[in-house]
Amino acid sequence: MPAASSTFKNWAAYKSRFIEPIRIRAGQAFIKNYATDLKRAEQTYGVPASVIAGVLGVETIYGRQTGNFRVLDVLSTLSLDFPTGRSDRSAFFRNELGEFFKLCDEQKLDPVAVQGSYAGAIGWPQFMPSSIRRHAVDFDNDGRIDLQRSPVDAIGSVAKYLADHGWQTGQPTHYEITPPQDADSLSKLLAPDILPTFTPAQMSALGTVLPPQAQAYAGPLALVQLLNGSDTPTMIAGTHNFYVITRYNQSSYYALAVILLGQAVSAP
Repeated sequence: MPAASSTFKNWAAYKSRFIEPIRIRAGQAFIKNYATDLKRAEQTYGVPASVIAGVLGVETIYGRQTGNFRVLDVLSTLSLDFPTGRSDRSAFFRNELGEFFKLCDEQKLDPVAVQGSYAGAIGWPQFMPSSIRRHAVDFDNDGRIDLQRSPVDAIGSVAKYLADHGWQTGQPTHYEITPPQDADSLSKLLAPDILPTFTPAQMSALGTVLPPQAQAYAGPLALVQLLNGSDTPTMIAGTHNFYVITRYNQSSYYALAVILLGQAVSAP
């Protein structure tokens, strides 16, 4: 189990782990080296190159840290001896163990040779076995899907994963806003968490100050709160595409880090 945390969530500290010189330099080199493949993925699936690059940077620093645990050991342990003291997810990992064996059979992999994270995630994009079987693609057209050794397959697979979860081409991910000062209005807006629920007009009526672009946005928005320890929280208005990124990792902190890292490595 992860070590117990004695501190409050802190977006500023979380952000500093990912928007930092090593990842930015690695990301800039990645975008330069794979510009053609990123552009092709964007054209094929509608997901911006910056978002794809942001995911791969946050997940594994562009393939540098893909995990050194045997996936068979991880999934067997979490299926049969799940740690006590937290919500039991052994059923999820039993399913992933079955998916792993199917994956190894389909791709002619040696089950004892595949390595990944402490949770069983594999390769550059850290896909679970079921996600590899469902969403991964042979984007380099070499006849096989290889998320461990093919950055091009990873690029296409991340884009397809987000597209499969509803990414809307051309839609922004979020807007900077000023939240309402009234506690009741704030509580109402935060109740749905990161699920886009309120129209811009409804958010404005509840005291949120939105920029003109957000006021003209056609879909629902979510008031997303990122805590900063004892300091004032950071708040943004998340769109449907912000929510889609949280389907990759169900954390608003993760989603905003992906977005900001992608912007940083894509900047001219």
